Formats: sequence, C-alpha cells, structure tokens
Amino acid sequence: MRLLGLLVLALLPVMPALADTGIPAVTLVPGEDGTANYSVTIQILALMTLLTFLPAMLMMMTSFARIIIVFAILRQALGLQQTPSNQIIIGLSLFLTLFIMSPVLDEVNARAVQPYMAEEMAPLDAFKAAGEPFRDFMLRQTRESDLNLFMRISETPPVERVEDIPFTILIPSFIISELKTAFQIGFMLFIPFLVIDLVVASVLMAMGMMMLSPVIISLPFKIMLFVLVDGWAMVVGTLAASFGI
Repeated sequence: MRLLGLLVLALLPVMPALADTGIPAVTLVPGEDGTANYSVTIQILALMTLLTFLPAMLMMMTSFARIIIVFAILRQALGLQQTPSNQIIIGLSLFLTLFIMSPVLDEVNARAVQPYMAEEMAPLDAFKAAGEPFRDFMLRQTRESDLNLFMRISETPPVERVEDIPFTILIPSFIISELKTAFQIGFMLFIPFLVIDLVVASVLMAMGMMMLSPVIISLPFKIMLFVLVDGWAMVVGTLAASFGI
C-alpha cells in the first residue's frame, strides 16, 4: 500500500499533461480534391474491428465452405469417424482455399492494398476496390436462381447489371449455391462406397453371418479402392476444377 501511494504521488504532476495531450476521438483530414479522410487512429480502430469478421469472411466469401463440406462427406462415406482428424481436414481446406483464391488475392493486392500503402487511394476507396475481385469470384459461382430468390425475399428492384447487386444479397446467394454444389459433389463421391457396403452386406447375409457388422468388413475394401484410384488427387482435382481452375 505504501508503494502504491508513492506511485500515485509520483504520477500526479504528469496526469494533467496527459489529459491535455490525449488521443482525439475523431479527426478529419481534408483532402485536396474536397474529400475528407479519417485520422490514423480511427483507421486502425476500423481495421481491428474488421479483423473480427475475418473468420466469417473466410468461410462465407471464399471456396472454404465447399471444400470442407466435401471432405466431411468423404470421410463419412469411407466410414472413418475420426480419420483424418478435424485438424487435418481444416488445415487441408485452408491451404486449398489459399491455392484456389490466390488469383483473387493477387488482384486485391494490386488494385487495393498496394495503392493504399502508397497513399494513392483513400481507405474507403481501397475497401471498395478490394471488394470487386471477391464480387466477381462469387458471381461466377452463384446460381441465378439463388440470386433471384434473395432479391425476391428482400423485395429488391431489378438491376441492370449483375455487378450492381449489393453484397447483402450476393453473399447469402453465394452461400446457398456453395452448399448445393458441395452436396452434389459429395453425393457423387458417396455412390461407389455405398455400392461396396451393399455388396458386403448381401454376401454376409447370404452366408448367414447376421451378427457381423458389414461396416467392419467393407471398411478395408473401401480404403483399398480409394487408394488404388488415387482418391485424394481425384477429389482435390475435382474441387479445383469446380471453381474453373
């Protein structure tokens, strides 16, 4: 307590100076073309706030959702509950997402990040420029029926160009389209493994081995089939080709 009291007494002469030179809440810097830019403090605060939405943006505005859903369905079709583990599936999905989205990220870097770091573009203009490559990517992967669905629900008037569709409609439409595409790919992956399960179950029933689980017998055959056809390369290649790569 004595040490705390000495520290407070030592800081008393400094506190009025700190109060006089405090960080301003909002500062507008007028530009030469009549626009106004926020201070660096506010820009950093906005950037830190935007980082909280980064996981949602990663999952909902990139190829991550389709990839991880297909891998989850594949693991279920093989009959492996925990192999590969969730950490491996998520890590593989992240690196495949980075590979598929690399052209989009390069365009964002060239059109928004580099001009903003060179102080050639205002923060809001850079943010809008960064959204255009993502808009183009999502429009290429979104079905027209899904866009019409959300435009009808939100009672949005028709637009002359698809580029004029707001993000509030484009993002949920993109998510619905990604879910549908992921389940279509997963269904095609499920068929050969389902055939193996049916064949093994029929053979065991014909042999009178009612108490033996068909899953135990069919699992080695499904793994062997998946390895012989180079399944991982086929699945990854199919996913990349589904995005036009």
